[in-house]
Amino acid sequence: MSNLPVPIGGRDVAHSTAFTEAVRSAVDYALAEKSPATRRAYASDFRQFTAWCTEVGADPLPASIATVAGYLASLADGGIKASTINRRAAAIAYHHVQARHEPPTSAEAIKQLMRGIRRTIGTRVTQKAPATDKVMKAINKVIPDTLIGKRDRALLGVGFAAALRRSEIVALDVNDLERVLEGVIVHIRTSKTDQEGSGHVVAVPRGSKLGAVAALEAWLAAAAIIDGPVFRSIAKGGHVSPLALSDRSVADIIKRWVAVAKFDPTLFSGHSMRAGFATSALASGADPFKVMDVTRHKDVSTLKIYDRRAKAFKDHAGKGFL
Repeated sequence: MSNLPVPIGGRDVAHSTAFTEAVRSAVDYALAEKSPATRRAYASDFRQFTAWCTEVGADPLPASIATVAGYLASLADGGIKASTINRRAAAIAYHHVQARHEPPTSAEAIKQLMRGIRRTIGTRVTQKAPATDKVMKAINKVIPDTLIGKRDRALLGVGFAAALRRSEIVALDVNDLERVLEGVIVHIRTSKTDQEGSGHVVAVPRGSKLGAVAALEAWLAAAAIIDGPVFRSIAKGGHVSPLALSDRSVADIIKRWVAVAKFDPTLFSGHSMRAGFATSALASGADPFKVMDVTRHKDVSTLKIYDRRAKAFKDHAGKGFL
């Protein structure tokens, strides 16, 4: 986009400072169409595509339909999941559009190939275990009352109680927390399903069992955090960083503590707290629409996977003889 020719009234204004700044701003807005996380993923995917093209002596940009077909087929042959292959194809398309080339992935041959890949290797997503209320209670018992322990208890508690995605957890700022008598109202500025930043609010009650709000208050007080990111890394010696944790840290934290609590860490992920809230709420008989107020799912049918899991053993057909 930055090399767009823009003659105005027969006059070349490409060297105008104001014009140059305007074009740079336009590029920034265009790039903002995708979230930073998506752009990073696409950049990584395209680097891998470029490396493959170098190995086989093909041009990555613009890439031919045959080149892209060969690459995607090689991924399928190598055991890569269909969802990952689909994202790699999206990354190739994205970089071609950004470079003002026709995306080779738009060709019917590539679409047919992708359908064949999905049909052959399947599209089932491996579901990680939800960190239900029972799991969270077990974790709370084993987390020590150290500075790191306070942070992790608050992170896991708020992540569970507000059904947050890991990217939403690490994006929380002190200004996003609205303290009220009943607990805390969490303002979520942007999310996976809210790329334009309309924002959501989620109420986190003080509660008497998991104590997410009390854990959050204890962490902020112990770390002397009054502004900026809520959840931060802690260096040796107890120095609290001014920078937010990475979203990958969330998965590491949940895996660490479920292991200490004697659960299998390979079954859990950064999504486990969000899934755990939905599963626990539905198992307790909560109104699905009230659950959606917290999880921010737009379609009630999306909750069915959690509902099925929550009730998988309730009135099981074989309970009388198994």
